[in-house]
Amino acid sequence: MPQTTTGVPADSGDVVLMVGTTKGAFLFHSGSDRASWKTDGPHFPGEEVYAMALDRRGAGPVLWAAAGNPFWGCTLRRSDDFGATWSGKDERPVKFPEESGLSLSRIWQIRPGRDSEPDHILLGVEPACLFESRDGGDSFEAVPGFLGHEHRERWTPGAGGLCLHTILPDPGDPARTVVALSTGGVYRSDDGGETWRPRNQGVRAEFLPDKHPEFGQCVHKVVHHPSRPGRLFLQNHWGLYRSDDWGDSWQDIANGVPSDFGFAMAMHAHDPDTVFIVPLEADTFRCTPEAKLRVYRTRDAGDSWEPLTEGLPQEDAYETVLRDALDTDQATGCGVYFGTRSGRLYGSRDGGDHWTAIHEGLPPVVCVKAALVP
Repeated sequence: MPQTTTGVPADSGDVVLMVGTTKGAFLFHSGSDRASWKTDGPHFPGEEVYAMALDRRGAGPVLWAAAGNPFWGCTLRRSDDFGATWSGKDERPVKFPEESGLSLSRIWQIRPGRDSEPDHILLGVEPACLFESRDGGDSFEAVPGFLGHEHRERWTPGAGGLCLHTILPDPGDPARTVVALSTGGVYRSDDGGETWRPRNQGVRAEFLPDKHPEFGQCVHKVVHHPSRPGRLFLQNHWGLYRSDDWGDSWQDIANGVPSDFGFAMAMHAHDPDTVFIVPLEADTFRCTPEAKLRVYRTRDAGDSWEPLTEGLPQEDAYETVLRDALDTDQATGCGVYFGTRSGRLYGSRDGGDHWTAIHEGLPPVVCVKAALVP
């Protein structure tokens, strides 16, 4: 069992896990060997935390968390001392323009911008929209080209809401960014956010009469590797896909998985051919297939998949892993981490070959983010 502390300091080279739950946020700290963990929390007890991030740019690392509840709304909180103190609950820098008629329900994604733009931060929110800050998070504005998109009136919410949950800036081209929303699909801008075009050719919308519409797909997650950003991997509401052309076209890569339904997807930190997923049985039974908790890994860009089970329960494990509850770190060997709706947090120090339970008994986990402290 990890040692519980408050405001755990993090040293350069440490690994930090940011775990958001439906009842608060928890921070887990370890040295680079990831042999033992200290835990700090809950932060924002009783509030749901669907998005967290560590911004490694600038003079010092900054922790971000999106905390909220259905009654008082969602706030973006900041810590410059690894959770010892946070910005005020009443500070609300993220608001829709009054004339839009929209109201912020939840922040689903916090994405620090490119290294070349240290004050740029992107947010994906519900109802589906993209916000950005150009002043290090002091203020945010909705991106006009997305807020006023011609498809907005025809986007419909998935079971989790109408959420923009994926933001993938091109590290080499400041004009290009890919986003994904449920349900709406993948959209890409090539002009700095002025316009956004759907990029869903080849991705099925199994729940619609037209299985291959221009937009309307229920995309659950998209990932890419910075060394090869134009190759995207996509976990769909039924379907696993890869694109080699920034989403212009997609091909099915569901080869050897027990189900192509699922939410979570994460990229290996050092290998652009390696991706991790956690399949679920079906949209009507969102638990691990055969009651076995298995992470699946491809090391050949989706041509084949292998189950990773060492240290994970293989009987009576009716677990659910949600879209942002799987992540990897940048340390040697690439740590892999995920949390479940039953409150279990697992980690691997060797790219998924072996797993250990880091913590059991957390509230339902909805977000896991891993980062190496600079």
